[in-house]
Amino acid sequence: MDIGHADRPTSGASPADLVAQLREVRHRTRRLTEDLSSAELWGPYLEIVNPVLWELGHIAWFHEYWTLRGAAGRAPLIERGDRLWDSSNVPHKTRWHLDLPDRAGTYGYMADVLARQEDLLGRGLDDATRYYYDLSIRHEDMHVEALTYMRQTSSNAAPAGIASAPSVRAGDLAGDAAVPGGSWRLGSTASEGFIFDNEKWAHETTLAPFRIARAAVTNAQFAAFVEAGGYRTREFWSDPGWAWRESRKAERPIYWQPKRDGLWTWRRYRDEEPLAPHAAVVFVNWFEADAWCRWARRRLPTEAEWEAAAIGEPAADGTRLAGRRRRWPWGETPPDATHANLDFAFDGAIDVGALAGSDSAFGCRQMIGNTWEWTSSDFEPFGGFSPDPYVDYSRPWFGTRKVLRGGGWATSARIARPAYRNFFTPDRNDVFAGFRTCAP
Repeated sequence: MDIGHADRPTSGASPADLVAQLREVRHRTRRLTEDLSSAELWGPYLEIVNPVLWELGHIAWFHEYWTLRGAAGRAPLIERGDRLWDSSNVPHKTRWHLDLPDRAGTYGYMADVLARQEDLLGRGLDDATRYYYDLSIRHEDMHVEALTYMRQTSSNAAPAGIASAPSVRAGDLAGDAAVPGGSWRLGSTASEGFIFDNEKWAHETTLAPFRIARAAVTNAQFAAFVEAGGYRTREFWSDPGWAWRESRKAERPIYWQPKRDGLWTWRRYRDEEPLAPHAAVVFVNWFEADAWCRWARRRLPTEAEWEAAAIGEPAADGTRLAGRRRRWPWGETPPDATHANLDFAFDGAIDVGALAGSDSAFGCRQMIGNTWEWTSSDFEPFGGFSPDPYVDYSRPWFGTRKVLRGGGWATSARIARPAYRNFFTPDRNDVFAGFRTCAP
Protein backbone atom coordinates (compact mmCIF):
# COMPACT_ATOMS: atom_id res chain seq x y z
CA MET A 1 0.00 0.00 0.00
CA ASP A 2 1.33 3.41 -0.99
CA ILE A 3 1.60 5.49 2.20
CA GLY A 4 1.94 9.23 1.79
CA HIS A 5 2.01 11.41 -1.30
CA ALA A 6 2.41 15.12 -1.94
CA ASP A 7 -1.04 15.56 -3.50
CA ARG A 8 -2.88 14.04 -0.54
CA PRO A 9 -3.47 16.95 1.80
CA THR A 10 -4.75 16.17 5.28
CA SER A 11 -6.96 17.84 7.85
CA GLY A 12 -3.97 18.62 10.08
CA ALA A 13 -5.89 17.14 13.02
CA SER A 14 -3.86 16.22 16.09
CA PRO A 15 -3.89 12.66 17.48
CA ALA A 16 -6.26 13.84 20.23
CA ASP A 17 -8.56 15.44 17.65
CA LEU A 18 -8.64 12.24 15.62
CA VAL A 19 -9.47 10.16 18.69
CA ALA A 20 -12.35 12.55 19.44
CA GLN A 21 -13.60 12.28 15.85
CA LEU A 22 -13.36 8.48 15.88
CA ARG A 23 -15.40 8.31 19.08
CA GLU A 24 -17.95 10.85 17.82
CA VAL A 25 -18.68 9.09 14.54
CA ARG A 26 -18.76 5.68 16.23
CA HIS A 27 -21.29 6.99 18.75
CA ARG A 28 -23.52 7.98 15.83
CA THR A 29 -23.10 4.60 14.16
CA ARG A 30 -24.09 2.76 17.31
CA ARG A 31 -26.99 5.11 18.07
CA LEU A 32 -28.43 4.36 14.63
CA THR A 33 -28.13 0.59 14.91
CA GLU A 34 -28.09 -0.70 18.48
CA ASP A 35 -31.89 -0.54 18.86
CA LEU A 36 -32.53 -2.62 15.75
CA SER A 37 -33.75 -6.18 16.17
CA SER A 38 -31.78 -9.11 14.81
CA ALA A 39 -34.21 -9.32 11.91
CA GLU A 40 -33.80 -5.59 11.19
CA LEU A 41 -30.02 -5.94 11.23
CA TRP A 42 -30.38 -8.25 8.23
CA GLY A 43 -33.47 -6.87 6.49
CA PRO A 44 -34.78 -8.05 3.13
CA TYR A 45 -32.65 -8.08 0.00
CA LEU A 46 -32.74 -4.71 -1.79
CA GLU A 47 -30.56 -3.48 -4.62
CA ILE A 48 -30.11 -0.05 -3.04
CA VAL A 49 -29.03 -0.94 0.52
CA ASN A 50 -26.85 -3.43 2.38
CA PRO A 51 -27.73 -5.60 5.35
CA VAL A 52 -27.08 -3.36 8.37
CA LEU A 53 -25.01 -6.11 9.99
CA TRP A 54 -22.78 -6.28 6.92
CA GLU A 55 -22.51 -2.49 6.82
CA LEU A 56 -21.27 -2.38 10.42
CA GLY A 57 -18.58 -4.96 9.75
CA HIS A 58 -17.57 -3.14 6.57
CA ILE A 59 -17.13 0.13 8.48
CA ALA A 60 -14.79 -1.52 10.97
CA TRP A 61 -12.96 -3.42 8.22
CA PHE A 62 -12.34 -0.19 6.29
CA HIS A 63 -10.81 1.45 9.36
CA GLU A 64 -8.65 -1.59 9.99
CA TYR A 65 -7.59 -1.99 6.37
CA TRP A 66 -6.31 1.55 5.96
CA THR A 67 -5.10 2.59 9.42
CA LEU A 68 -4.03 -0.62 11.20
CA ARG A 69 -3.00 -2.83 8.31
CA GLY A 70 -2.02 -0.23 5.73
CA ALA A 71 -0.46 2.58 7.73
CA ALA A 72 0.73 0.55 10.74
CA GLY A 73 1.52 -2.75 9.03
CA ARG A 74 -0.54 -4.88 11.43
CA ALA A 75 -1.85 -8.35 10.60
CA PRO A 76 -5.61 -8.77 9.95
CA LEU A 77 -7.73 -9.10 13.09
CA ILE A 78 -10.11 -11.47 11.29
CA GLU A 79 -8.41 -13.71 8.75
CA ARG A 80 -11.44 -13.91 6.46
CA GLY A 81 -12.30 -10.21 6.82
CA ASP A 82 -11.41 -9.32 3.23
CA ARG A 83 -13.72 -12.05 1.93
CA LEU A 84 -16.57 -10.68 4.04
CA TRP A 85 -16.34 -6.90 3.87
CA ASP A 86 -14.22 -5.70 0.94
CA SER A 87 -16.94 -3.87 -0.98
CA SER A 88 -14.81 -3.79 -4.14
CA ASN A 89 -14.74 -7.58 -4.33
CA VAL A 90 -17.80 -8.87 -2.43
CA PRO A 91 -20.80 -8.75 -4.81
CA HIS A 92 -23.76 -6.85 -3.41
CA LYS A 93 -26.28 -9.66 -3.83
CA THR A 94 -24.10 -12.10 -1.84
CA ARG A 95 -23.97 -9.95 1.30
CA TRP A 96 -27.19 -11.47 2.69
CA HIS A 97 -25.70 -14.96 2.44
CA LEU A 98 -22.30 -14.52 4.10
CA ASP A 99 -21.36 -16.22 7.35
CA LEU A 100 -20.98 -12.92 9.18
CA PRO A 101 -20.14 -12.57 12.88
CA ASP A 102 -23.30 -12.14 14.93
CA ARG A 103 -24.39 -8.89 16.59
CA ALA A 104 -22.04 -9.24 19.56
CA GLY A 105 -19.15 -10.34 17.37
CA THR A 106 -19.62 -7.46 14.95
CA TYR A 107 -19.82 -4.78 17.64
CA GLY A 108 -16.86 -6.46 19.36
CA TYR A 109 -14.83 -6.22 16.15
CA MET A 110 -15.70 -2.53 15.84
CA ALA A 111 -14.63 -1.89 19.43
CA ASP A 112 -11.38 -3.82 18.95
CA VAL A 113 -10.42 -1.79 15.88
CA LEU A 114 -11.22 1.49 17.64
CA ALA A 115 -9.20 0.56 20.75
CA ARG A 116 -6.18 -0.28 18.59
CA GLN A 117 -6.53 2.96 16.64
CA GLU A 118 -6.59 4.95 19.87
CA ASP A 119 -3.54 3.09 21.15
CA LEU A 120 -1.58 3.85 17.98
CA LEU A 121 -2.63 7.49 17.94
CA GLY A 122 -1.35 7.78 21.51
CA ARG A 123 2.13 7.04 20.19
CA GLY A 124 2.24 9.90 17.68
CA LEU A 125 1.28 10.61 14.10
CA ASP A 126 2.78 11.72 10.79
CA ASP A 127 1.05 13.32 7.81
CA ALA A 128 1.11 10.15 5.72
CA THR A 129 -0.74 8.22 8.42
CA ARG A 130 -3.07 11.14 9.23
CA TYR A 131 -4.41 10.92 5.69
CA TYR A 132 -5.74 7.40 6.30
CA TYR A 133 -7.43 8.36 9.54
CA ASP A 134 -9.05 11.32 7.75
CA LEU A 135 -10.22 8.96 5.00
CA SER A 136 -11.57 6.31 7.37
CA ILE A 137 -13.45 8.79 9.55
CA ARG A 138 -15.13 10.36 6.53
CA HIS A 139 -15.95 6.95 5.15
CA GLU A 140 -17.80 6.19 8.38
CA ASP A 141 -19.48 9.62 8.17
CA MET A 142 -20.90 8.54 4.80
CA HIS A 143 -22.15 5.27 6.22
CA VAL A 144 -23.80 7.09 9.13
CA GLU A 145 -25.84 9.03 6.59
CA ALA A 146 -26.56 5.81 4.68
CA LEU A 147 -27.64 4.05 7.88
CA THR A 148 -30.06 6.92 8.49
CA TYR A 149 -31.77 6.73 5.12
CA MET A 150 -31.68 2.93 5.33
CA ARG A 151 -33.90 3.22 8.42
CA GLN A 152 -36.33 5.22 6.29
CA THR A 153 -36.14 2.75 3.40
CA SER A 154 -36.78 -0.19 5.74
CA SER A 155 -39.59 1.49 7.75
CA ASN A 156 -37.65 1.19 11.00
CA ALA A 157 -38.52 3.38 13.98
CA ALA A 158 -37.19 6.93 14.02
CA PRO A 159 -33.74 7.22 15.62
CA ALA A 160 -33.89 8.30 19.25
CA GLY A 161 -32.42 11.50 20.65
CA ILE A 162 -32.68 13.79 17.61
CA ALA A 163 -34.86 16.91 17.49
CA SER A 164 -37.80 16.57 15.11
CA ALA A 165 -37.64 18.89 12.12
CA PRO A 166 -41.30 20.01 12.12
CA SER A 167 -40.55 22.20 15.18
CA VAL A 168 -38.91 24.72 12.83
CA ARG A 169 -41.41 27.03 11.11
CA ALA A 170 -39.99 29.82 8.99
CA GLY A 171 -41.88 29.67 5.70
CA ASP A 172 -40.64 30.12 2.16
CA LEU A 173 -37.90 32.28 0.70
CA ALA A 174 -39.03 33.48 -2.69
CA GLY A 175 -37.11 34.91 -5.58
CA ASP A 176 -33.86 34.47 -7.43
CA ALA A 177 -30.36 35.68 -6.71
CA ALA A 178 -28.47 37.28 -9.58
CA VAL A 179 -24.94 35.92 -10.01
CA PRO A 180 -22.67 37.79 -12.44
CA GLY A 181 -20.63 35.90 -14.97
CA GLY A 182 -16.90 35.63 -15.14
CA SER A 183 -14.09 33.24 -14.38
CA TRP A 184 -14.63 30.63 -11.66
CA ARG A 185 -12.19 28.12 -10.21
CA LEU A 186 -14.20 24.91 -9.91
CA GLY A 187 -12.91 22.27 -7.54
CA SER A 188 -10.66 22.13 -4.48
CA THR A 189 -7.15 23.19 -3.57
CA ALA A 190 -4.63 21.65 -1.20
CA SER A 191 -5.16 24.54 1.22
CA GLU A 192 -8.64 23.18 2.05
CA GLY A 193 -7.28 20.20 3.97
CA PHE A 194 -8.46 16.67 3.31
CA ILE A 195 -10.28 16.37 -0.01
CA PHE A 196 -11.43 13.51 -2.23
CA ASP A 197 -9.80 12.63 -5.54
CA ASN A 198 -12.74 13.71 -7.72
CA GLU A 199 -12.38 17.30 -6.41
CA LYS A 200 -8.84 17.64 -7.76
CA TRP A 201 -7.94 20.15 -8.73
CA ALA A 202 -9.45 23.63 -8.85
CA HIS A 203 -9.41 24.79 -12.46
CA GLU A 204 -10.65 27.79 -14.40
CA THR A 205 -14.07 27.73 -16.01
CA THR A 206 -16.15 30.55 -17.47
CA LEU A 207 -19.71 31.24 -16.38
CA ALA A 208 -22.32 33.38 -18.06
CA PRO A 209 -24.48 35.51 -15.73
CA PHE A 210 -27.34 33.49 -14.26
CA ARG A 211 -30.17 33.65 -11.78
CA ILE A 212 -30.57 30.95 -9.14
CA ALA A 213 -33.32 30.41 -6.58
CA ARG A 214 -32.53 31.73 -3.14
CA ALA A 215 -33.94 28.54 -1.65
CA ALA A 216 -34.53 24.91 -2.46
CA VAL A 217 -37.87 23.77 -3.91
CA THR A 218 -40.40 23.11 -1.13
CA ASN A 219 -42.91 20.35 -0.57
CA ALA A 220 -45.74 22.74 -1.43
CA GLN A 221 -44.07 23.80 -4.67
CA PHE A 222 -43.49 20.20 -5.65
CA ALA A 223 -47.04 19.28 -4.67
CA ALA A 224 -48.33 21.79 -7.23
CA PHE A 225 -46.56 19.78 -9.93
CA VAL A 226 -48.05 16.53 -8.64
CA GLU A 227 -51.56 18.04 -8.47
CA ALA A 228 -51.21 19.43 -12.00
CA GLY A 229 -50.73 15.88 -13.30
CA GLY A 230 -47.00 16.31 -13.77
CA TYR A 231 -46.24 12.63 -13.28
CA ARG A 232 -48.64 11.72 -16.10
CA THR A 233 -47.58 14.37 -18.61
CA ARG A 234 -44.98 12.95 -21.00
CA GLU A 235 -43.66 16.31 -22.19
CA PHE A 236 -42.16 17.11 -18.79
CA TRP A 237 -39.94 14.03 -18.72
CA SER A 238 -36.73 13.07 -20.47
CA ASP A 239 -36.77 9.73 -22.27
CA PRO A 240 -34.93 7.87 -19.46
CA GLY A 241 -36.98 9.76 -16.88
CA TRP A 242 -40.25 8.68 -18.48
CA ALA A 243 -38.99 5.10 -18.71
CA TRP A 244 -38.23 5.21 -14.98
CA ARG A 245 -41.67 6.70 -14.18
CA GLU A 246 -43.45 4.10 -16.27
CA SER A 247 -41.49 1.20 -14.78
CA ARG A 248 -42.24 2.35 -11.22
CA LYS A 249 -45.76 3.61 -11.95
CA ALA A 250 -44.74 6.69 -9.97
CA GLU A 251 -47.47 9.23 -9.23
CA ARG A 252 -45.71 11.30 -6.53
CA PRO A 253 -42.49 11.22 -4.47
CA ILE A 254 -41.80 7.79 -3.08
CA TYR A 255 -42.85 8.31 0.55
CA TRP A 256 -45.81 10.62 -0.07
CA GLN A 257 -49.20 9.13 0.69
CA PRO A 258 -52.28 9.83 -1.47
CA LYS A 259 -53.76 13.23 -0.64
CA ARG A 260 -56.77 12.96 1.70
CA ASP A 261 -59.11 15.72 2.85
CA GLY A 262 -56.89 18.32 1.20
CA LEU A 263 -53.82 17.20 3.18
CA TRP A 264 -50.58 15.65 1.98
CA THR A 265 -48.90 13.20 4.33
CA TRP A 266 -45.79 11.09 4.05
CA ARG A 267 -44.24 8.05 5.67
CA ARG A 268 -41.52 9.25 8.02
CA TYR A 269 -39.67 6.13 9.11
CA ARG A 270 -42.59 3.89 10.13
CA ASP A 271 -45.15 6.61 10.95
CA GLU A 272 -47.41 8.70 8.76
CA GLU A 273 -47.08 12.46 9.31
CA PRO A 274 -48.33 15.68 7.68
CA LEU A 275 -46.02 16.99 4.99
CA ALA A 276 -44.47 20.30 6.08
CA PRO A 277 -45.37 22.63 3.18
CA HIS A 278 -42.39 24.98 3.45
CA ALA A 279 -39.71 22.38 4.15
CA ALA A 280 -37.39 21.44 1.32
CA VAL A 281 -38.68 18.55 -0.73
CA VAL A 282 -36.51 15.48 -0.15
CA PHE A 283 -36.43 11.92 -1.49
CA VAL A 284 -36.87 12.96 -5.11
CA ASN A 285 -34.55 11.65 -7.79
CA TRP A 286 -32.86 13.52 -10.61
CA PHE A 287 -35.56 12.51 -13.09
CA GLU A 288 -38.25 13.99 -10.84
CA ALA A 289 -36.25 17.18 -10.28
CA ASP A 290 -35.69 17.56 -14.01
CA ALA A 291 -39.40 17.00 -14.74
CA TRP A 292 -40.40 19.63 -12.18
CA CYS A 293 -38.01 22.09 -13.84
CA ARG A 294 -39.53 21.46 -17.27
CA TRP A 295 -43.01 21.98 -15.84
CA ALA A 296 -41.98 25.19 -14.05
CA ARG A 297 -39.91 26.45 -17.01
CA ARG A 298 -36.77 26.38 -14.91
CA ARG A 299 -33.57 24.33 -15.00
CA LEU A 300 -31.11 22.71 -12.64
CA PRO A 301 -27.83 24.57 -12.06
CA THR A 302 -24.54 23.15 -13.25
CA GLU A 303 -22.21 22.25 -10.43
CA ALA A 304 -20.01 25.24 -11.35
CA GLU A 305 -23.01 27.58 -11.09
CA TRP A 306 -24.02 26.00 -7.80
CA GLU A 307 -20.53 26.40 -6.37
CA ALA A 308 -20.16 30.00 -7.53
CA ALA A 309 -23.56 30.92 -6.01
CA ALA A 310 -22.58 29.23 -2.76
CA ILE A 311 -19.06 30.52 -2.11
CA GLY A 312 -18.39 33.14 -4.74
CA GLU A 313 -18.45 36.90 -4.25
CA PRO A 314 -19.21 39.75 -6.64
CA ALA A 315 -16.47 42.12 -7.69
CA ALA A 316 -16.68 45.65 -6.30
CA ASP A 317 -18.62 46.92 -9.31
CA GLY A 318 -20.99 43.94 -9.23
CA THR A 319 -20.52 43.16 -12.92
CA ARG A 320 -18.45 39.98 -12.57
CA LEU A 321 -17.36 37.33 -10.13
CA ALA A 322 -14.48 38.29 -7.91
CA GLY A 323 -11.52 35.97 -7.66
CA ARG A 324 -12.26 35.19 -4.01
CA ARG A 325 -13.78 31.97 -2.69
CA ARG A 326 -15.33 31.80 0.74
CA ARG A 327 -14.68 28.71 2.82
CA TRP A 328 -18.41 28.49 3.62
CA PRO A 329 -21.33 30.36 2.03
CA TRP A 330 -21.60 32.72 5.01
CA GLY A 331 -17.84 33.26 5.41
CA GLU A 332 -14.94 31.62 7.22
CA THR A 333 -16.71 30.56 10.42
CA PRO A 334 -17.24 26.79 10.69
CA PRO A 335 -20.90 25.72 10.55
CA ASP A 336 -23.07 25.61 13.63
CA ALA A 337 -26.82 25.40 14.21
CA THR A 338 -27.29 29.03 13.10
CA HIS A 339 -25.74 28.26 9.72
CA ALA A 340 -26.75 24.77 8.70
CA ASN A 341 -29.03 21.83 9.40
CA LEU A 342 -26.08 19.42 9.53
CA ASP A 343 -24.84 16.75 11.92
CA PHE A 344 -28.38 15.76 12.96
CA ALA A 345 -29.28 19.24 14.20
CA PHE A 346 -32.79 18.06 13.23
CA ASP A 347 -34.01 14.71 12.00
CA GLY A 348 -35.43 15.99 8.76
CA ALA A 349 -35.57 18.93 6.38
CA ILE A 350 -36.57 22.26 7.91
CA ASP A 351 -38.33 25.22 6.28
CA VAL A 352 -36.27 26.75 3.50
CA GLY A 353 -36.69 30.23 4.97
CA ALA A 354 -34.93 29.26 8.20
CA LEU A 355 -31.30 29.99 9.10
CA ALA A 356 -30.84 33.47 7.67
CA GLY A 357 -27.26 33.27 8.91
CA SER A 358 -26.54 30.72 6.19
CA ASP A 359 -26.94 33.19 3.31
CA SER A 360 -24.22 33.33 0.69
CA ALA A 361 -22.82 36.58 -0.69
CA PHE A 362 -25.62 36.49 -3.29
CA GLY A 363 -28.38 35.79 -0.78
CA CYS A 364 -28.80 32.05 -1.39
CA ARG A 365 -29.91 30.28 1.79
CA GLN A 366 -29.12 26.81 3.15
CA MET A 367 -26.70 25.83 0.41
CA ILE A 368 -25.01 23.71 3.04
CA GLY A 369 -27.16 21.24 4.96
CA ASN A 370 -30.88 20.41 5.04
CA THR A 371 -30.87 18.48 1.76
CA TRP A 372 -28.41 17.48 -0.94
CA GLU A 373 -29.17 19.34 -4.16
CA TRP A 374 -29.14 17.75 -7.58
CA THR A 375 -27.25 19.59 -10.31
CA SER A 376 -27.46 19.14 -14.07
CA SER A 377 -23.84 17.97 -14.22
CA ASP A 378 -22.77 14.45 -15.01
CA PHE A 379 -20.26 12.98 -12.58
CA GLU A 380 -17.06 13.10 -14.62
CA PRO A 381 -13.39 13.51 -13.66
CA PHE A 382 -11.74 16.89 -13.77
CA GLY A 383 -8.83 17.22 -16.18
CA GLY A 384 -5.71 15.36 -15.09
CA PHE A 385 -7.62 13.14 -12.67
CA SER A 386 -5.73 10.36 -10.93
CA PRO A 387 -7.23 8.13 -8.25
CA ASP A 388 -6.18 8.32 -4.63
CA PRO A 389 -5.29 5.09 -2.75
CA TYR A 390 -8.97 4.16 -2.38
CA VAL A 391 -9.13 3.70 -6.13
CA ASP A 392 -12.76 2.57 -6.23
CA TYR A 393 -14.10 5.69 -4.54
CA SER A 394 -14.67 7.66 -7.76
CA ARG A 395 -13.19 6.01 -10.84
CA PRO A 396 -15.73 3.18 -11.38
CA TRP A 397 -18.68 5.61 -11.24
CA PHE A 398 -17.70 8.30 -13.73
CA GLY A 399 -20.23 8.75 -16.49
CA THR A 400 -23.05 6.89 -14.71
CA ARG A 401 -24.13 9.35 -12.04
CA LYS A 402 -25.23 12.95 -11.46
CA VAL A 403 -23.47 15.40 -9.14
CA LEU A 404 -25.15 16.64 -5.96
CA ARG A 405 -23.88 19.43 -3.75
CA GLY A 406 -24.44 20.84 -0.29
CA GLY A 407 -25.19 18.08 2.23
CA GLY A 408 -28.27 17.04 4.17
CA TRP A 409 -29.36 17.02 7.79
CA ALA A 410 -27.63 13.67 8.45
CA THR A 411 -24.40 14.74 6.74
CA SER A 412 -21.26 15.46 8.75
CA ALA A 413 -19.70 18.91 8.38
CA ARG A 414 -16.52 17.01 7.51
CA ILE A 415 -18.28 15.87 4.33
CA ALA A 416 -20.57 18.80 3.51
CA ARG A 417 -17.94 21.23 2.31
CA PRO A 418 -19.03 23.45 -0.58
CA ALA A 419 -16.64 21.80 -3.05
CA TYR A 420 -17.53 18.21 -2.08
CA ARG A 421 -19.03 16.29 -5.02
CA ASN A 422 -21.63 13.74 -4.04
CA PHE A 423 -22.87 11.44 -6.78
CA PHE A 424 -25.80 9.09 -7.30
CA THR A 425 -27.54 7.51 -10.25
CA PRO A 426 -30.45 9.64 -11.49
CA ASP A 427 -33.04 7.08 -10.40
CA ARG A 428 -32.09 7.10 -6.70
CA ASN A 429 -34.98 8.49 -4.65
CA ASP A 430 -34.07 6.88 -1.33
CA VAL A 431 -31.31 9.36 -0.45
CA PHE A 432 -31.59 12.79 1.16
CA ALA A 433 -31.81 14.70 -2.09
CA GLY A 434 -33.81 17.71 -3.24
CA PHE A 435 -32.96 20.58 -5.57
CA ARG A 436 -32.93 24.32 -6.27
CA THR A 437 -33.36 25.79 -9.71
CA CYS A 438 -32.12 28.43 -12.10
CA ALA A 439 -34.00 30.72 -14.42
CA PRO A 440 -33.84 29.36 -18.01
